[in-house]
Amino acid sequence: MKKILIAAAALAVALPAGHAAAADYPTKPVSLTIAYSPGGATDFQARIVTMVAANKGLLGQPIVILNRPGAGGKVGWNHFASKASTDGYQMAAYNVPHFIAQSIKFKTKYNIDNLEPIANWGADPAVLVVNKNSKFNSAKDLAAWAKDNPGKVTVSGAGLFVGHHIAYLQIEKAMGVKLRYVPHKGGAPALKSVLGGQVMAGVNNLSDSYRSRSNLKILGIADLQRDKQFLPDVPTFKEQGFDVDDSSVNFRGIMVRKGTPQAVIDKLAAIMPKMFANARVAKQMRNGGSPIRIMDRAAVQKMWKERQKFLTGLLKDL
Repeated sequence: MKKILIAAAALAVALPAGHAAAADYPTKPVSLTIAYSPGGATDFQARIVTMVAANKGLLGQPIVILNRPGAGGKVGWNHFASKASTDGYQMAAYNVPHFIAQSIKFKTKYNIDNLEPIANWGADPAVLVVNKNSKFNSAKDLAAWAKDNPGKVTVSGAGLFVGHHIAYLQIEKAMGVKLRYVPHKGGAPALKSVLGGQVMAGVNNLSDSYRSRSNLKILGIADLQRDKQFLPDVPTFKEQGFDVDDSSVNFRGIMVRKGTPQAVIDKLAAIMPKMFANARVAKQMRNGGSPIRIMDRAAVQKMWKERQKFLTGLLKDL
């Protein structure tokens, strides 16, 4: 018995600290910071994709959502990148292009070099929406009125240099008009301002807009093709003669801070794609009008680097 205990102790010493920690990880609930308001697309989807986390064969512990909204995500991500633990018990949801564009345009505490992607759960295109009682029935209608009334079309979005804002800048440039952007703390309050008539139009997520479609007109989708699953009748901007591409498509997933033990990162990276692909999760995502796009850690690392390079050039042009 003594020999067995000595051998076990020797093995524990021989294993790197990260491997020893990962062997039992997690032993308690894990938090997931959402840098946007409750009820918005990121919050809504995060609660769905993490609902089976405690299942046997997945994380084995629940994931607790913590909302920290403000400044289009900057408040939550600045706090996470500077204050969150690096033991794997504090994770955050990322939004691309949001956090990458903000790190290019502003002095932030976060960037692709001090955060570690785990896996991606979805990709949500931006759409242009107006209240169902609006005089506008197409993107061309809005463009024509805006040309005659420069700066009078108010357009809401979830903060500065998030996907909504990037789509707005592309739409404004493609239409050759002057619009007025009204930033909000997240997609949910931005959409409420359209529904309540506080603004004339909004750029929002496909998923949020889909769930509110009975009270909206969805005039165009900022992607390279129509969304055949949820909005097959909504044309792309390119179909309507406006040069707006897929740069603003909102990729969502989970990340940790740099410095998290590699063994913990590897364990999370193996579990998360399975969690996102769970049948219950997929059904709830479909019911909520939320497009799924599962990507593993390597694919997300590649995407982050490509978007960093692309957005640096795009934002200079806009």
